[in-house]
Parts: sequence; structure tokens; C-alpha cells
Amino acid sequence: MAEGRTVAVGRALLSVFDKTGIADFAGALAGTGAELVSTGGTHKLIAEAGLAVRDIVDLTGFPEMMDGRVKTLHPNVHGGLLAVRDNPEHKSAMDAHAIGPIDLVAVNLYPFEKTVASGADYATIIENIDIGGPAMIRSAAKNHAYVTVVVDPADYPVIIEAVSREGGVPYDLRQRLAAKAYARTAAYDGAISAWFSRALDFPDMPWRSFAGALREVMRYGENPHQWAAFYATGENRPGVATARQVQGKTLSYNNINDTDAAFELVSEFDPAKVAAVAVIKHANPCGVALAGDVITAYRNALRTDPVSAFGGIVAVNREIDAGAAAEIVKVFTEVIVAPSATPEAVEIIAAKKNLRLLLTGGVADPKAEGLTVRSVAGGLLVQGRDNRNVDDCDLKVVTKRAPSDAELRDLRLAAKVAKHVKSNAIVYVKDGATVGIGAGQMSRVDSARVAHRKSIDAAEAAGIEGALTQGSVVASDAFFPFADGLEALVEAGATAVIQPGGSVRDDEVIAAADAAGIAMVMTGMRHFRH
Repeated sequence: MAEGRTVAVGRALLSVFDKTGIADFAGALAGTGAELVSTGGTHKLIAEAGLAVRDIVDLTGFPEMMDGRVKTLHPNVHGGLLAVRDNPEHKSAMDAHAIGPIDLVAVNLYPFEKTVASGADYATIIENIDIGGPAMIRSAAKNHAYVTVVVDPADYPVIIEAVSREGGVPYDLRQRLAAKAYARTAAYDGAISAWFSRALDFPDMPWRSFAGALREVMRYGENPHQWAAFYATGENRPGVATARQVQGKTLSYNNINDTDAAFELVSEFDPAKVAAVAVIKHANPCGVALAGDVITAYRNALRTDPVSAFGGIVAVNREIDAGAAAEIVKVFTEVIVAPSATPEAVEIIAAKKNLRLLLTGGVADPKAEGLTVRSVAGGLLVQGRDNRNVDDCDLKVVTKRAPSDAELRDLRLAAKVAKHVKSNAIVYVKDGATVGIGAGQMSRVDSARVAHRKSIDAAEAAGIEGALTQGSVVASDAFFPFADGLEALVEAGATAVIQPGGSVRDDEVIAAADAAGIAMVMTGMRHFRH
């Protein structure tokens, strides 16, 4: 067996869609005495570089056919890749059928993921499903005891260095490259499967694969003793995975998680209609506000909980200008994420060298379909993205008093924010800005009281007497199981409430609202977020 051995490259088969560096790689291999075999456009490029290269047709004896669908699916290719060189029966079969060994395969695949992301039609996407490439990759990877498989142009220099230094490719490198190759074909097939599931509206597919390309290995995960890495799925959705980092330190695991939560929240609001700012800490909003300009929205969002905002994430749904940038950098902030920023704003933010600035180029579509995935012991929980909000609801006034137009505007804002707050969620809003947020409590009453208490602290810090929640409206992410939750809101000064309804005690809760003289609207739509 060849385990532990360094295997020289006598013959290399090169067939790549991404031709980055392939001519130089081929030249380096030829310089070590390797015979080159290639296909189609790759063959043409290598030949134009002045290198001797055999066409795959010479190896198989068959022309490429069926628009290139069949060109490498041949025993002379797969026999050359799969043969166990030390096995007498395999060697005898190679001799009998004139199959020569192939010692290295460099293959990368048709750009299926990019084709899907481009919005191509069904037929075009189907034609970008590679067949021969994955087959060669799997054959070579299985036989890595004898064969080197390369699926990433970034590995070309490593292989050339090994061949130049050792006369061949060592076993440990072949082994790592094989593992990488199988990861690539698994991701490729996973992307195809996921696309089919969406295209055919087949959510209960019997098997599910989730794939991503490594973007970054991180220093650690949520805590220093946990390893972590960031993988991009290729989904063409504006956000942390697609943003351009203009400056600042590398994003941490927690930074990415919080930035995603922040930007998804502000994407609920159309930037053409209103400026939205969210300040996030540990994936929960500290404050959210809407205004005619970014700087006003930021100031109002910060007012909700200026203490918790320290070291948080700021997300904006519009371009950041110099005034807004100067205001934001007054508070220690980990990440700013926005569709764009003016050159003057970028210059102001650059003065804080560790502050990360991410520019996404646009906001995410809150209505777009997608999947969310969460691991549990022994399995994965998969669900559709929560892509609906209060705007999709037929609102029903259930109390004697209906909300005023101003209250209704604030109720809609509160409901959209509550969707992005960990359950049990209670969100107080007044004049287009949150004034109290209760997140993640085991009791809805506790969430209401925590938010009220924090609003008192925020009012004191701002030199305002009383609580910010006085005269506010409130959203709850789920129904009130008892009237005590509603009574806590009334005690905090709320004048109107929006909630899904659906409790067996709805009548009791409505009666308590009528007794307090407040308005209540039901949406029929719950937004649990765990």
C-alpha cells in the first residue's frame, strides 16, 4: 500500500471551470516530467501557454458528446484513477485494457451555486449541474493512497512545493486534499438538493444537506474554550455574510451573530420611506427607532437603554452620513452595519481603528423565503424563515376603544421589533422609538416589568421624571395567558396593546383592557424567537 509514501506525478488530468492559475500549475507539473491530459477549454488554455498536453479524446478514444455532458465518464479515466497500484488483479486489468494510471486530478465544478444566485431559469440551472467533475473527484479521493485530488486553486502552490521538494506528493497531504474534495462534493450536492427542494416546493425532503464555503476560522466561538468557523451558504441575501468590511478587527462569532440579528431587524423597514436604526446586544435590541434621518433615529434608539448599548452593534437601513457617524462613534460600539456610508462618514469611523464597519449594498428582503437551522442533540431543527410581519395581518380591534392613528403607527413598529426580540418579548414604543424592551424572560409579566424598570433608569439618565413608558404602546410576541401581564403594562403607563390573541382567556384579558380604558389590537400572528 502507498500509505506513508510520497507518490510522484507521472500523469495529471486537468479539467477545471475556474481556470485561475491552471496554466502556471500545468507548467510546474510539466517541469517535473508529468504528462498532461486535459479537456475542452482547459486543454486550449494549456496548449496556448506552449505546453505539451494530450486531449482527453486521445485517452478515451471517444469524442466529447452530448454538448459536453459526456467526456470523462470512461473506464480509461476512472480505471486510471481507481486502480490499486499494488493489487495484482487491478494491475492485470489495467494491462489487459491498456489503462494507464492517473496520479493527479485537478477538477473544479460548474458554478451551480452562482447560477442559482444569479436568478437563472430552471433549464440553465440544470445544465450547470456537473456530473463528470464530481465523479472524477470522488474516484480520485477514494484512491488517495495513490492519487492526488485538487479541487481548489489555492492548493496548487502547496502541491508544487511538495513535488519540487520531495519529488512527489506525500501521503498526509493527499489525505487532507481528499477530505477537502469530499467536503466540496458534499456541499455541491447539498446545494443542488436544497435548490430542488425550493424549486419543487418540497419542504419535507426525506434527506437534508446544508452546505457552506469556509469564510473564516475564528479565534473561538461564543466562549474561549469553543472552536468556531464561519461558512457562507452562497445565499444572495444582503447581510453580514455578503457585506464588505471596510475597516476594523476581524469579526468574532458573537459579532457575526449579533450583526445578523441587527441588520435583519432594520431590514423590516423600507429605507425609501423611513430611516431605521437598531442597537443590538447579545442578539436582542437595546433600542430601535424610526425617523426622517439616521442621526435622529440613532439618538432615539440609544435613549431606550444607553447602558446596555455600550459595546453593542448598530444597524442602519440607510446610508450613514458624517453627522450620524460622528454621533455613533461617541459610544463604544463593536460593529456598524449599513447599506452604504459617505466617504466623510468612513473617514470619521476610521479614527476608531478597532470599530468594524460593514457595508451591505442594500437591505435584506424581509418577505423572502429561506430556511433557519438549529442543532439539537442528534439532529437539526429546520424551519422556514419568519418572513411575515404585522403588515401581513388583518388587524382586529377587540376593545371598546380603538387606537388612534398615532398609536397604531407605534403599535406597528412595536410589533415589528417584537418579532426580533427573544421570547417572551414585550416592547414599549412611543413616538416612533422603543422606550422599553423586555427580552427572554420565562414569564411575560417579568418581561413587562423588566422593560418598565429599564425605562425608569433610562429616563433618570436623560433627566426625565418618571418612566419613558408613560403614554407608550406595547407589543407582545405571543398572547397573554392571564390578565396579569396586561395589568403590568397598564401600570407602566401603556395606552394601547398589540398581540396575537389565541388564549383561552382572551375574553378575560380584553375585559381587563376595557376596564383600564386602553385599546387592544389582535394580529392572529405569533412571533416566538428562541
